[in-house]
Amino acid sequence: MGDVDKQEDALVLATPESFPLFPYQPYPIQLDLMKNLYEAIETKRVAIFESPTGTGKTLSLLCGSLTWLNDEKTRARDGELQQFRASLKFDDEPAWVLDQTVARHKKALETKEEETKARLEEARRKEQRLRRVEAERAKKKRKIEERVLQEVDDDEFLPEDNIEGGSDDVMLPQTKVLLDKLMGKNRRHLDVEIEEPDCTKIYYTSRTHSQLSQLVSELRKTQLYESTRFVALGSRKNLCINHALRKKAGGDLDEACRELLNGKLYREKKGKGCPFLPSQDEESKMLDFRDHVLAAPKDIEDLVTLGEELKTCPYYGSRRAIKQSELVTLPYNLLLQKSARQALNIDLKGQVVIVDEAHNLIDTVLGIHSLTLSTTTLQSCLGQLAIYVSKFRKRLASKHLVHLKRLFAFLTALEKFCLELQASGKAEEMMTAAGVVQALGQKVEAINLLEIEQYLKDSKIARKISGYNDRLSEDKEKNGDLQATKSRRSASPPLHAVESFLMALMNKDNDGRVHISKSSNDGKEIVVLRYQLLNPARQFREVVDEARAVVLAGGTMEPIGDFRTQLFPQLPEDRFGTFSCGHVIARENLTAVAISTGPKGGELSFKFSSRGDKAMAEELGQALVNLLSLVPDGMVVFMPSYAFLNQMKEVWLTDGTLLKMAAKKKIFYEPQETGSVEEVLRDYAVSIDHAVSEAPNGLARTGGALLFAVVGAKLSEGLNFSDSLARAVVVVGLPYANLGSAELKERMKYVRDVAVSAGVGGRDAGMELYENLCMKAVNQSIGRAIRHKNDWAALILLDKRYASPGIRRKLPRWIDQELQDTSSFGAAVKHLGAFYRGKRNIVHARTGLKTNNYMEQ
Repeated sequence: MGDVDKQEDALVLATPESFPLFPYQPYPIQLDLMKNLYEAIETKRVAIFESPTGTGKTLSLLCGSLTWLNDEKTRARDGELQQFRASLKFDDEPAWVLDQTVARHKKALETKEEETKARLEEARRKEQRLRRVEAERAKKKRKIEERVLQEVDDDEFLPEDNIEGGSDDVMLPQTKVLLDKLMGKNRRHLDVEIEEPDCTKIYYTSRTHSQLSQLVSELRKTQLYESTRFVALGSRKNLCINHALRKKAGGDLDEACRELLNGKLYREKKGKGCPFLPSQDEESKMLDFRDHVLAAPKDIEDLVTLGEELKTCPYYGSRRAIKQSELVTLPYNLLLQKSARQALNIDLKGQVVIVDEAHNLIDTVLGIHSLTLSTTTLQSCLGQLAIYVSKFRKRLASKHLVHLKRLFAFLTALEKFCLELQASGKAEEMMTAAGVVQALGQKVEAINLLEIEQYLKDSKIARKISGYNDRLSEDKEKNGDLQATKSRRSASPPLHAVESFLMALMNKDNDGRVHISKSSNDGKEIVVLRYQLLNPARQFREVVDEARAVVLAGGTMEPIGDFRTQLFPQLPEDRFGTFSCGHVIARENLTAVAISTGPKGGELSFKFSSRGDKAMAEELGQALVNLLSLVPDGMVVFMPSYAFLNQMKEVWLTDGTLLKMAAKKKIFYEPQETGSVEEVLRDYAVSIDHAVSEAPNGLARTGGALLFAVVGAKLSEGLNFSDSLARAVVVVGLPYANLGSAELKERMKYVRDVAVSAGVGGRDAGMELYENLCMKAVNQSIGRAIRHKNDWAALILLDKRYASPGIRRKLPRWIDQELQDTSSFGAAVKHLGAFYRGKRNIVHARTGLKTNNYMEQ
């Protein structure tokens, strides 16, 4: 073996046997997870990790990845010294000279690290002083004076020339120059050139900011809390501290911010701009903000507080910290969209990506890259474009007029196509992207749509046209035109929807479909074109190809096969891996039962075709009444749909079953309106607390509450029904999606075609997808109950199909291992009765029992 091969082998990181960063004595499954994670990152793999809630998943992911990152820093330093020594061998110097030179280089590296630590330590001390000053002040809301831009001429609405596109933060060139400097891209105006060091990072993403905030709480438990350079990225909605702008912007804060920044630079003498974005000669403020961000981990709320204390924009200030950060958290949309990554200057090459709560990743990728365009938006575009060209025709260069003429032709043809469909008897139609372009006629087929799409990016014409029309509406509004007041400031420029639709039409023909349907808007029939992405792999491939390792983690990731076939079909087997761990709870704290028959002996099979069967409804009602007699405290029952729940309620109201249920527990229903969810949950918890407090041994055997919820709705994900809130979770039926949906049919057809072209035999891939979508939703509902080590509950599956091997293998492994397939309803009751009798002497703390070991609440 050569010297280079020996060096590489010496620098390979061996998987550690222990993880001192973990702040508790880890359970075996936690240790296994950290080991597997470390190995997956080191061997540059794509891996799927399944770890049930309550097993310390977040902390395990954090400690495992940060342990690798620390070892990687040591390896990088050693590797750099080795390379430096190798480069000196050609100088034909004595060995002692080489040793001294290498030692000086090592000292320089260490000094650089110490300087960074000292800078961040000073930022920490300054932050503490700021906190003390703030605490001494009277608590009152800071009033920020609203700054109004003065009247401007029409030059700002002319299209841009020679401006690069592709960013979600499209702005005038002068604004871009300022932000480039503030973001550290150009600092020649400073006396000393400041080098921005980069480093290996872990990008940690999840669905919501609240889930990402939990990561900061977990990081606080480790010894790396202060030494890990961390930044949380968010949207303007979460980070903007310009309250006057927020009030003025309405629902479009992004657009209002861009307008404010553009106004600041383009009309520097007239406009006031944003008071929280430092000017070119105040870059030290952004550097100061960056150092405060890196000094100690801060979640989104902390960044807002810091921004208000330093009077510096946390939205742009947090971006300034990305390059030097070692751990970066960001919501899904900022990672999964290429344009968002470009806007943030995120380079994934060689970095680690961890996607938490990844069970819905495929649907998220498909959703983010699907889009809708309506005839209402089309007609608004045509109207705005006509007004704009009429006003600026004489001032526009010929190249702009040519592009705008082509754009007008495309919009006109698209509107005509929609109106023809509206006049036809067809309710809906599914077409390929190429089919839509062909249907628009030869005139449009002759237009290079890619050129139009590029022109929209480069000229920023969408904002120019929308901005000019907003100005006209403002003028009319001042003159008392109420219609202008109603229509002014749309969520985003209408032409942006057209631009997105054009980009979708540029996708490969097999990657998506255009679903055309009729709808109603304010009593008026409209046509809606929805581009439906079918192939998530192509959109996610750039993340996979660039990143060193990609880890998808979740509490319930089954069925895992979908991820392999739909997201990573191009990956070789040696680069893909899975890890699934059991639960930390004792086996006696969980029981799972599949019940195939009801109390009267009737078969329980809640297929869509049999849901109108009154006898089936009565059988289900009696089964739930009997279960209520066994289950203490709270019981959550998940129904397949709101329609099914309402149907059962009508039957049970008529035959008296609801009265029998209400006599045992107070009944609550999941509301269809999001705003009412908190109130229902609060009242549900209060009812259980009241019943438990009156029970002699801490278990409300005869009281408590019953909550009817819906699989896949508001209560089936992201909520904890721990301890007394759910001593049983019941799932009724299997919530299969509507097979009549044109979009679902197209998705099933797509996966079938992919399977056939790949030569994959066996079961129909479309039906496999259909079943997997159902079971993913079931698994999320099941996971609401067991939320920490000392929790206990029964999982009850009411439908004979749950006993079939095909369905069982798609349940989480830790549930499938415990699942009892009872021969009769009586046998199920006997089994559950024994389980609950074994728990009667347990007195539980309703907020969760504390132990010396970590448990995730």
